[in-house]
Amino acid sequence: MGRRHGAAIAILALAAGLSGCGSAPWAAPGQTAAPTPTAERTFGQGTTAAEPAATPSATPVASDLAAGSLERTLTAGAVEIDVTYWSDLAMDEWTAGSAKPLSLSLTASIDPDDGQGIYLQRASVAVQTATGESGATAEDTATESPGYLIGAPYSYSQSFALGAVPEGTASITVSLRYELLVQTTPTSDEYAKQTATDTLTIALVG
Repeated sequence: MGRRHGAAIAILALAAGLSGCGSAPWAAPGQTAAPTPTAERTFGQGTTAAEPAATPSATPVASDLAAGSLERTLTAGAVEIDVTYWSDLAMDEWTAGSAKPLSLSLTASIDPDDGQGIYLQRASVAVQTATGESGATAEDTATESPGYLIGAPYSYSQSFALGAVPEGTASITVSLRYELLVQTTPTSDEYAKQTATDTLTIALVG
């Protein structure tokens, strides 16, 4: 029995030696066992798909004839010109390729008013696109001298056809020029020349 007890003590001592920090029995000589990795769990906010950038919308063109007609007062020296613009073609039919009629009516007054005559010698129209391309031009030159009488209560009316512009044109700029002759006195054969100008921005559709 003493021999069995001594053998048991030796087996326990051997087991204690194997459970220390030495090499594992299956490791190669001189190689230590690698520690078993511990899985780590991470917590994050996750990823959110980026929202697509908003596509900028085209800025609407402010059209001077959006209401269908426009009234303005122009000055040329001592002369005031009251002018009304409109079109017989609906504004939603003003396309780049269409013929676009622009009508106008004007009358003039002068201060001080001594009874001198005010005459329109020439009215002209020029069209330009937003990219600087020139479009239609037109003019009306008086066929009688010294011109068309436009002093109130007389007036002048005309319609100009604005032709086609390049496709894709969003708006046109219409430049108007009015050349006047003003009698120096009610009985004089001498005249002073005055000029008034105006500009319209008109949106196109399509």
